[in-house]
Amino acid sequence: MRADQVTDPLCYHGEGPVWAESWGGLRWVDMLAGDVLSLGADGGVTRRSVDPKVCAVVRPRVGGGAVFAVERGFALEDPDGTLHRLPPLWDDAAGLRMNEGGCDPDGRFYAGSMAYAKTPGAASLHRLSPAPKGGAGEVDVALEGVTTSNGLAWSPDGSLAYYDDTPTRQVAVFDYSREEGLTNRRVLVDVLDGEGKPDGLCVDAEGGIWVAVISHGRIHRYTPEGVLDEVVEVPVQKTTACTFGGDDLGTLYITTSWENMERGEDPLAGALFAVRPGVTGLPTLPFAG
Repeated sequence: MRADQVTDPLCYHGEGPVWAESWGGLRWVDMLAGDVLSLGADGGVTRRSVDPKVCAVVRPRVGGGAVFAVERGFALEDPDGTLHRLPPLWDDAAGLRMNEGGCDPDGRFYAGSMAYAKTPGAASLHRLSPAPKGGAGEVDVALEGVTTSNGLAWSPDGSLAYYDDTPTRQVAVFDYSREEGLTNRRVLVDVLDGEGKPDGLCVDAEGGIWVAVISHGRIHRYTPEGVLDEVVEVPVQKTTACTFGGDDLGTLYITTSWENMERGEDPLAGALFAVRPGVTGLPTLPFAG
């Protein structure tokens, strides 16, 4: 299959696409610009600045609005668009920023970090719990010793979580429960083809895992057993993430980047792409706060 171009090359580093009916469709981020983009029904795109440096990942809240991972922690958006930044988790001296993540079936929001210098093992996967009466509660560390924390998504029954630490060139799988969180880490896919590395990922209604293979211009679909059974070709080298959307959740949206490249070196880089792969996705898991 081959993906079709949806927008102009609007992003330097497009990432984190998410579809939610509560906010009217698709949102994604121009990560290093700190902006959230929204795709209108007419194909138009609007842009909102959320953080001066980095906006990493965004998910809907059950009562409306959204939760964000920004450069050094988390922020909550009210239904009216008002933004509340939570206390930072580290200071500038740490040399870290948030990257990718997602929500678990119990409404907790995860965001993983990475070092600007890409220092091996310097990052963590952080988990924001909802407060008992709504809003944000405690933050804890769900996983340590990470280098570039990336895609995170759950199986249709919620019992498994799939995860990418990009430099490993592996897709990992965990067992998941509310009480124990992420346990029993093991390898689902070991060493992607060629020079490709796993970036963002999502899961379809049949349990297939769709992985953006950055620097490879592809999206791979793996079965729950780790077998590659579908490839989507994208006419851009750096494919960063993917998600299912549309009224029937049957469209796979794909973000791209021209980070660390000369402008025009990859002419369509930074555009949004889409394909109808013949399967449907899962509704986006929301933050319960």
